[in-house]
Amino acid sequence: MHSGLQRRVKAQARLRPALAGLCALVLSQLAIAADPPAERVRAVRVWPAPEYTRVTLESGEPLRHHLITIKHPERLVLDLEGVDFPSVQEGFGGKVSPGDPYIGNLRVGRFKPGVVRVVLDLKTEVKPQIFTLAPIGDYGHRLVLDIYPTQPVDPILALLQKPGLKMEPALGKNPGEPAEERKRDAAPKVPSAKAQSEPAAERLVTIAVDAGHGGEDPGARGRRGTYEKTVTMTIARKLKALIDSETNMRALLIRDGDYFIKLDARVEKANLVKADLFVSVHADSFVKPHARGSSVFALSERGATSTAAQQLAKRENEADLIGGVNLRSKDRYLKMTLADLSLTAQISDSLKLGRAVLGELGDVNSLHRGRVEQAGFAVLKAPQIPSILVETAFISNPEEERRLNDEAYQEKIARAILRGLKNYIAKNPPLLTPSTLAAIP
Repeated sequence: MHSGLQRRVKAQARLRPALAGLCALVLSQLAIAADPPAERVRAVRVWPAPEYTRVTLESGEPLRHHLITIKHPERLVLDLEGVDFPSVQEGFGGKVSPGDPYIGNLRVGRFKPGVVRVVLDLKTEVKPQIFTLAPIGDYGHRLVLDIYPTQPVDPILALLQKPGLKMEPALGKNPGEPAEERKRDAAPKVPSAKAQSEPAAERLVTIAVDAGHGGEDPGARGRRGTYEKTVTMTIARKLKALIDSETNMRALLIRDGDYFIKLDARVEKANLVKADLFVSVHADSFVKPHARGSSVFALSERGATSTAAQQLAKRENEADLIGGVNLRSKDRYLKMTLADLSLTAQISDSLKLGRAVLGELGDVNSLHRGRVEQAGFAVLKAPQIPSILVETAFISNPEEERRLNDEAYQEKIARAILRGLKNYIAKNPPLLTPSTLAAIP
């Protein structure tokens, strides 16, 4: 009896390790079922800009998140649930530049089980917007954090930076004056409406130069890896420098860096500075690599002049989807309602401007089309500003991609556009308007 009991005890002792292992296996399987694998963040991108800074986190699945604003000192706290900590830590590493106007520093840490916390130290008071974007193009799911200043940047101030530009006495007011006063004072100077014996005030023609795409929206890509947003920015800056060197002209860059601006915001920015002309710089692409040449486009209210123009307008108008627009936001850029606005005069002037520029581009590059084409480009819908879209070359053509990266060619393109602008202005000088008349002392 005693020996039998001993045998049972020994058998149970031998079974205990196996039972313990089985229990551990069952518990681990239950834990895996209850706690799904953490979502890995594929990429983190930070786009600083004068108007705002955008932070984008890209992943395979939508990221669960919670944003908190903390005062004194100013901070934003972003909590991410169910994400892989190392991927977040690595993604944010070194992404904040010293020149970022709104983010001073950031830290990433484990806040509590299942939650990764990102703390952004701010340089100023901000109004953040956070939203998600569904997969599109080469992007997966995106979580976007837009950091806007509480006091929006005034685009008028950028116009006052032209070298050698003498400010009128009205512009010497203290910096705290109302923005509306600065806008009236910075409006282009026009010939005086007073007696003929008085000297005429200089009329500075204001050109809005728009570098296509930017930031999350790279535009087309050449076979050698050149992004459209890069070459358009380079050519736009060269064009601005040339315009500013003219005694009676000044330029505003709609975008002056690698960041995303909505299409309607580009139009509204040109309206805010009362631009006389609007030029959007692009580099075309096509499925076949042999397509080549420069083109100029104007707006059309009644359909495109060709299938190619229609397809191009469709691609360009999708920039907001690629770049990422918060459809729920109500920012300072008002949605433009064009139903009650007549664009007939604008389109007529835009065609004249387009023909003047196209004629000059023909001396630098072959022309893809010998006439100005038209389509429903959203970026050309400023009701009172003659507006054109210039396709400088086909970035999808290997030879033209190489030329687009050549500084001498970029300079030639910019000079050709300037000559076209000057030819148009010589024949169609900007007219007096109530807004410009109000700015005359």
